[in-house]
Amino acid sequence: MKKQQFVVIGLGRFGSSLALELMDLGYEVLGIDHNEEIVNELSNRLTHAVVADTTEEEVLKSLGVRNFDCGIVAMGSDIQRSILTAILLKDLGIKTVVAKAISVLHGRALERLGVDRVIFPERDMGIRVAHQLVNPNLLDFIELSKEYSIVEMIVPACLESKSIGELNPRVRFGCSIVAIHKKSGIIVAPTAMDQLITGDIMVIIGSNKNIEDFKAVINED
Repeated sequence: MKKQQFVVIGLGRFGSSLALELMDLGYEVLGIDHNEEIVNELSNRLTHAVVADTTEEEVLKSLGVRNFDCGIVAMGSDIQRSILTAILLKDLGIKTVVAKAISVLHGRALERLGVDRVIFPERDMGIRVAHQLVNPNLLDFIELSKEYSIVEMIVPACLESKSIGELNPRVRFGCSIVAIHKKSGIIVAPTAMDQLITGDIMVIIGSNKNIEDFKAVINED
């Protein structure tokens, strides 16, 4: 099977960390930035890294960008360049276009242009940190929509040796444990018989209210 290919445009802190993580996950990444120094720093760590002006359609065509599966516009504060680049990626027919927004209005403009996913890194990180501060067992928090989220939680001592069936989160709280990370490996779609051990990591999906109810009961025990 052909590996997915990503083009990351804008190699600042957000763009470079995203590009390097995609490389670590085994994907091919073309990184583009107008800053030669940044490109040189990453040239040996990405599949390809080039200096280019991504507001020029012919430049993007010459780099073969239209052959990539996903284009990520990760530019910093230059909203005009961000929007122009996103328009060109959509026009070139890239299947999935993701863009970083630095304000609500910027995000709204990107959505109206047909960008498939708009990311607000600072806002989203603030939300994650807030949830982690008030829930010591919470490792990660991903907002799927305004109503639904996925969270990763450490199994506390009060759930030691309890099975999924005993805990019965779907009936009691309206949320589901979709995976358990154990020292021995990951269990995807655990059954009612699977036991929780202190220190395991539960991956839970559900409405924000139901997840909060679940966390509240655990924190009380």
